[in-house]
Amino acid sequence: MRKVINLNRERKARKRAAKAGDAAANREKFGRTKAQRKAEEAETVKLIRDLDGKKRNDRTDGSGKNSA
Repeated sequence: MRKVINLNRERKARKRAAKAGDAAANREKFGRTKAQRKAEEAETVKLIRDLDGKKRNDRTDGSGKNSA
């Protein structure tokens, strides 16, 4: 004779297992660690800072026009 099971419990367990599988796939696809996010942010800030430092400033008078 077979063991009696609660169908609602089994249905919910299957649903949880499916959600866990989807969550694992999403973590693999989209997930980054906090350290990775911070490193990327720091790199972006450094690139912007370096680019701003290399800008030319041809304006010699305060009028906003180049003196040519």
